[in-house]
Amino acid sequence: MTLQNVGAYAFTLLAARLLIPASFGALTALLGVLLVANVASLAVQTTTARRIAVAPEHADRIAATATAVSVSLGVVVGLGLVVLSPVLAPILQLDSVWPLVLCGATVVPLTLMGTLAGITQGQHRWTVLSVLYIANGVGRVVFGTAAMLISPTPTAAIAGVMVGAWLPVVVGLRYLRPGGLGGSRAYVWELLAGSHAMLAYLVLSNLDALLARVALSPHDSGLYAAGLILTKSALFLPQFVSIVAFPRLARARAERARRLATGAVALVGLAATVATALLPGVALILVGGDQYAEVKPLLWLFALEGAMLAIVQLLVFDALARRSHGIVTLLWVAAAVAGGIILLAPLHVQGVVITMTVTATVVAAAAWWLSSRTPEAQPASVGPGAQAA
Repeated sequence: MTLQNVGAYAFTLLAARLLIPASFGALTALLGVLLVANVASLAVQTTTARRIAVAPEHADRIAATATAVSVSLGVVVGLGLVVLSPVLAPILQLDSVWPLVLCGATVVPLTLMGTLAGITQGQHRWTVLSVLYIANGVGRVVFGTAAMLISPTPTAAIAGVMVGAWLPVVVGLRYLRPGGLGGSRAYVWELLAGSHAMLAYLVLSNLDALLARVALSPHDSGLYAAGLILTKSALFLPQFVSIVAFPRLARARAERARRLATGAVALVGLAATVATALLPGVALILVGGDQYAEVKPLLWLFALEGAMLAIVQLLVFDALARRSHGIVTLLWVAAAVAGGIILLAPLHVQGVVITMTVTATVVAAAAWWLSSRTPEAQPASVGPGAQAA
């Protein structure tokens, strides 16, 4: 997982250097769209991992259902993004719809990657899961960078990302299981509930990447995009904790696991924030160099935002593992409030990052309070009867 995130970071860093700030701001917005569309992949992963973790004897049947559902879901979400591309392109100040069309095409391999990750995560196949994540990161940085070297444009970058997204699917193809959609109703219902929760989280965590492109000038949105490199780094660094803890959280009475995992994520985030505050010059190099020097004093805030969002992400996974969806309302309300402030108030780069940091901190505290008050739930059966329900 860490190496996948290193690949994603390397791709973003290279893009910051290969593209001018305005183009980099457009690419960051496109990656934000892709992350929100990727909710299908994350929901497939968490649903598959949870069901296999609580019923390992039915792993092959669950894997077959997940494979069939993920193909269908990837196509539907991808086509939906293509249909919406004429509406989204002018909002994101893009020159054409093609980058968004390419984002839609990328959803299919990303959703299949979610199935592969869920199967191996649920079975505790950590080595295989690591290989899949590495392939995902390598595919993005190699093909995405090659595309930008050929043509330093957001469209070329997304085309490279699309090609690279197939690499983990090819690597893990033998873990997919053929099968139809019959008998998948219980899986699909759980997937839809998980998709709703993940969508709410991804909207909140990528809100500023999208709205900065709308509320700020092209140059300032590029500066903000550079700062977001640190946000994503602080968010990605502790994700291995969520991946490893999730199967345990899926079982009953996982309160201790939740406390330990939250503490570990908070510790990593605190270290990243402190390091950024103490070494802003080094942090500036990591986000793209002197052309983004205007954002240097704010870099520690971007790191803090990522740290808070990482805690929220873990608590969302915990809620999904326990099949508790009360956190969803909190996420949507927070996204609506933060989005309204960013769009309606006359904010600059500093105002946007402060708004998002405060929002993420409040949501993290409220989500922890909700998780501590929610009774531990027994995991639902996923045996043959439930699977066919």
